[in-house]
Amino acid sequence: MKIAYADPPYIGQARKHYKDDAQCAEVNHHELIRVLNDVYPDGWALSCSSPSLQQILALCPSDVRIAAWVKPFAAFKVGVNPAYAWEPVIWRGGRTKRGRSEPTVRDWIATPITLKRGVHGAKPDAFCYWLFDLLGLQPGDILDDLYPGSRAVSRAWDRWQKQLWSVS
Repeated sequence: MKIAYADPPYIGQARKHYKDDAQCAEVNHHELIRVLNDVYPDGWALSCSSPSLQQILALCPSDVRIAAWVKPFAAFKVGVNPAYAWEPVIWRGGRTKRGRSEPTVRDWIATPITLKRGVHGAKPDAFCYWLFDLLGLQPGDILDDLYPGSRAVSRAWDRWQKQLWSVS
């Protein structure tokens, strides 16, 4: 299987968090979702912010699902209450036929954010491993990390595959 993960700068956040990186301009989500659907028919996942969820879902096919990354520890902002303490992950496809002997994957995970990874929004390993399970990935599948940023997802993918290869 060939799967994509997209974690672009969230709508309205590119300049604020990535002003020194010319690659991180505002993303055309209409075009991004077109590419995800056309180039990755096996499946894909897209992280977004809760304020942009409605806007992005309007661009998606009707068979997508929404998962949640709940952040028990997140950097709370003064004057923002309720806090933004979860992140939607829109996904489509992946391995949907799974045996009864496989553990059931939840459509949510609760794990803290990362700190001091050099890039705003770098994903923790626990999130990455959950994402791989959510999509039903297996060693040998291809995972294209379309917005590598800190390269945390790509590095976690390499470690995850090595773990599973050594078990089999």
